[in-house]
Amino acid sequence: MARLCPAAPLLLLGTLLGTGTPLTPGSPLPPGPLLLLGSLLLPARPALAGGPVPALLWSTARSQWNPEPALHEGHIVSAQELAVLLQPVFSPSPRNLVLFLQETLSIDDFTYYSESYGNKNPFQNVQEILQSSPSSLVLPAVDSKATRQLLSFLQESGDWNLTNMTNLDVSHLEVNTSKPNLLVVQLQPLVSGLSEISTLEAMAENDKIIGRLTMDLEERGIHFSAIYTAVRPSRISRRTETMWNLRRQLLATEEDSSSYPPVNVTIGNNTCILFYAGNFSLKANSSVFIDLTNATFVVQNVDISSSVCSNVNTTLSLKYTKPVNGINSLEIRFIMTNKFYEGSARYWSTLDSVEIKQDEGKIATFNVSVISAPAEYSFHCQLVGTSTLYPARLIPSNSEASNWDVFISSFQLQGFNVENGQFSYASDCTGFFSPGIWMGLVTSAILLWILAYGVHMIMQLTANSRFDDPKGPALSVPQTE
Repeated sequence: MARLCPAAPLLLLGTLLGTGTPLTPGSPLPPGPLLLLGSLLLPARPALAGGPVPALLWSTARSQWNPEPALHEGHIVSAQELAVLLQPVFSPSPRNLVLFLQETLSIDDFTYYSESYGNKNPFQNVQEILQSSPSSLVLPAVDSKATRQLLSFLQESGDWNLTNMTNLDVSHLEVNTSKPNLLVVQLQPLVSGLSEISTLEAMAENDKIIGRLTMDLEERGIHFSAIYTAVRPSRISRRTETMWNLRRQLLATEEDSSSYPPVNVTIGNNTCILFYAGNFSLKANSSVFIDLTNATFVVQNVDISSSVCSNVNTTLSLKYTKPVNGINSLEIRFIMTNKFYEGSARYWSTLDSVEIKQDEGKIATFNVSVISAPAEYSFHCQLVGTSTLYPARLIPSNSEASNWDVFISSFQLQGFNVENGQFSYASDCTGFFSPGIWMGLVTSAILLWILAYGVHMIMQLTANSRFDDPKGPALSVPQTE
């Protein structure tokens, strides 16, 4: 998710910006030398005691964060996950970090204040900084308990040269880049009970402070990373689902009666996994083409005995014997998890990775993007594979995976809550508004506007109130009429 949110609502946020090496939960944080921290206090309205807050991160260094992993709908980043995501800011030497910590901020603030007041965008500088930074990361929902302890966590992670900046004039700021620095910038709090216009202007002023500080550091040639978050959410409290651009519609994908049945894994009398594809093909080393469609679905010359089913983790194992000349055995594993997300208050099933093992060689592992669905639904996507043009991608995570190309069409998978041996309703990877639908809507709007304009002009036509009598005197019309 490389370049997020070009729109005024500040890049709703479902995306991670920048590129880099993926982080793994549980990885130890390196000792924290040089950190530059700016803390921005902005109480706006009576705040909510708990709930998630957004966190925006950017850096002057490239490849700080991996753009590929996606945050699933309703997921709230915990303190442990936030610590892992902050790991890249400790890696360069010297290390500089800027944290803008407001008193209150919600994801809805970006859309509400940006869309409600036309051209007045109170987050203009922040938006431009995120778009122009070499690497960026946007977290729509972070546990406010984690952000409240963020300053303490950063102070404990290294021997900082702490500077509290109460004067908002950044021109007198002195930063010694030879030492680890922790800079705390405190902004005067807003008076409670302000009107929305006053709050908008105050947010815009704080946005200017962020822009001036960032520009000043860049002009001095100081390399740094920055974090912009809040202690607790603001008064705007909307359903968590609205912060996400789901791009998934709960659609029913019915099987064609003339097509072959799906692969099903049955333990006892219960079917726990269903898998279907219109075309299932691989290419090894960009030369050996392997079509597994017939072996998997038609003649079913595939071994699924190594598949594993449970309420939490499910693995679909497809083993083939001599699928093509030169390959004695081939195993493909689809690894799925079922996890509860507090933000959406429901379980979500996710295809975490796909593994390919040829003969007894090393395993090629692919990370998976945007393949998730509510646990009681199946997942459907027209195109799944390694191509960057596919809506659902398999992303190589090791060197062995780069030797394989995967192509799956009419992909449908369900690993949990299978009932009566049939697919449930499908969560589709394609949004409801396709390019064709948008073209039709725009064209219809233009034609309707032309029609309305024509009707309006016709309604302005009026008949003459008087007519010339050929037998009488000539009709005289005064100039005033």
